[in-house]
Amino acid sequence: MKIEYHKHYSGHLGRDMEFKVYGHGGKPVLFIPCQAGRFWDFESFKMVDYWAKWIEEGKCMVFSIDTIDNEAWAAKGGDGRKRIEQHEKWFNYVTTEMVPTIHHLSGRQDIMTFGASMGAMHAANLYYRRPDLFSGGCLAISGLYDHKEFFGDYCDNLVYDNCPCLYLANMPDDHYYKSMYNSQKSLILCGQGAWEEPLLESTRWLDTVCCQKGINTRFEYWGYDVNHDWPWWYRMVEVYVPWFLN
Repeated sequence: MKIEYHKHYSGHLGRDMEFKVYGHGGKPVLFIPCQAGRFWDFESFKMVDYWAKWIEEGKCMVFSIDTIDNEAWAAKGGDGRKRIEQHEKWFNYVTTEMVPTIHHLSGRQDIMTFGASMGAMHAANLYYRRPDLFSGGCLAISGLYDHKEFFGDYCDNLVYDNCPCLYLANMPDDHYYKSMYNSQKSLILCGQGAWEEPLLESTRWLDTVCCQKGINTRFEYWGYDVNHDWPWWYRMVEVYVPWFLN
């Protein structure tokens, strides 16, 4: 498998950002790690092993990036506005700096987002906010799609803009993004076992919103034995990734 390490300067974040690329061709997949995760987590948590067959066959290239969650969503107790402003800088880094880099390195435009836990939250938010940039779809596993867990009662305009449960509920019926959602593939997954309760609640909320707004996202709920943990996420990848790549 071809693996490359990259580092580039982000003007939005004012620092160097690192990422790794797995593969030589195919659909570009943006992997966002779990809470406060690093760009090497796709490899260190063995997720690469479960994507390996598709990567080696040239069906996809995975771009594993860094987050700044400890300065934003995960920085509980900090100033809400400053935290969400940091997240927005990261969002702009991804959409205006990382996306062109992915286009250049992959030679393709149809980027798919993928992540589990907080990575799923980012993957879904990137997709729903910018379906034009992430036309390759979204696979989000065991994520939160609202602000309550991390921001409590605090919800300013930027928090709102990063919570799909909120902004999709108020999207005008004639918004041009809806036709994009409905012509692309998006899949939101969640187990119903240990440590999944708040994530399951948020997933069901998003499910309800999408149904009400006529957004054709696919929702799947696994059994009560399915915990919030990597072994289950590996199995989900094996089951559903072919749907995106075929």
